[in-house]
Amino acid sequence: MRQRNKPWADDFLKEHRKLIIPNPSEYKGRWKDVFENDRPIHIEVGTGKGQFIVGMAKQYPDVNFIGIEIAKSIVVTAAQKVLAAENDNILLLNEDASDLREYFADNEIDGIYLNFSDPWPKNRHEKRRLTYKKFLEQYQKILNPSGKVIFKTDNRGLFEYSLVSLTDFGMNLEEVNLDLHAIEDTTNIMTEYEERFSAKGQPIYRLKASF
Repeated sequence: MRQRNKPWADDFLKEHRKLIIPNPSEYKGRWKDVFENDRPIHIEVGTGKGQFIVGMAKQYPDVNFIGIEIAKSIVVTAAQKVLAAENDNILLLNEDASDLREYFADNEIDGIYLNFSDPWPKNRHEKRRLTYKKFLEQYQKILNPSGKVIFKTDNRGLFEYSLVSLTDFGMNLEEVNLDLHAIEDTTNIMTEYEERFSAKGQPIYRLKASF
């Protein structure tokens, strides 16, 4: 989907450098210093417009969250939500998440959220899927031994692919849910996409896995 250009985005990024962190590779291994506390750190890859990460930060105030979003026009919208909610446990990165090891040290992260990632349905694009083995290698590197990967999607094909990919990689599947909203999980924070799809009756799939 083409994003609407926001001419003011560059100025916004400069004005809010303490929230949208520039040059994040400089803080690799030192994110707890940036947050100025020793809380666990969870990341969301593809944070979108910020509804999920803001909700999670409110629900879990003793956890620090880092949202990664490559689209400048979208990350500034997420930042506006963070500022409005006055969350002090969120940071944002306007970066490409193709190699998370550029930004995070071994065992530095306690949880990874993959929400409604691009399914890349064509076989030739398999390596771009965020549950492809190349990405799983990254997650294994930056997650501490007790950390989890939590993945949600509305795409049945991507979900089935992910189950096979994670299993082949040797991960432990702790939850496999084919209709998340049917179980009425009160702790589930919905993304903007999730609200839209579930309102149309589309089942939401979720898995939780560890290495």
